[in-house]
Amino acid sequence: MTEPIDELGPVDYLVVEFPGSQFNGEILPELLALVRHGVVRILDLAVIRKSEDGSFEAFEFAELSDGPLAELREIERDLADLLTDDDVAATAAALEPGSTAALLVYENLWAAPLAAAVRRSGGQLVASGRIPVQQLLASLEAELEAELEAELEADAGELDDEVEADAKS
Repeated sequence: MTEPIDELGPVDYLVVEFPGSQFNGEILPELLALVRHGVVRILDLAVIRKSEDGSFEAFEFAELSDGPLAELREIERDLADLLTDDDVAATAAALEPGSTAALLVYENLWAAPLAAAVRRSGGQLVASGRIPVQQLLASLEAELEAELEAELEADAGELDDEVEADAKS
């Protein structure tokens, strides 16, 4: 990474857990597409395998030369050593026994021009966050249910008015 700090986009991390260590490589083409299209840059990557007894072992990217993860070799030149042993241990503690996880640190290249403009104009990011998809879907579902309930109440009110009008005539 040779870009000045002013040109960096927001940096995020994610942990993807595969219960039972059932990693089939299906996400790799999608991740590679994001890298190739300049949407994200992978800054660091570790794979963590947690045994049934709670012990764990971690593999840095350079150690992952075989299997589906080998496809990520083309991005290795961009990797930095950002993840610490403490990061890996904290991630492993959150995993279910018998699972494998990928711990990924990435830069959001799509947002780099906006972030640079904010910094050049003297602004600074004061808050950021993610809304879990499940929470968003639950909120949308609750809103839809409320709208349907309001429509039903309105229809029931109109029906009551019609019945009352018919009774008067």
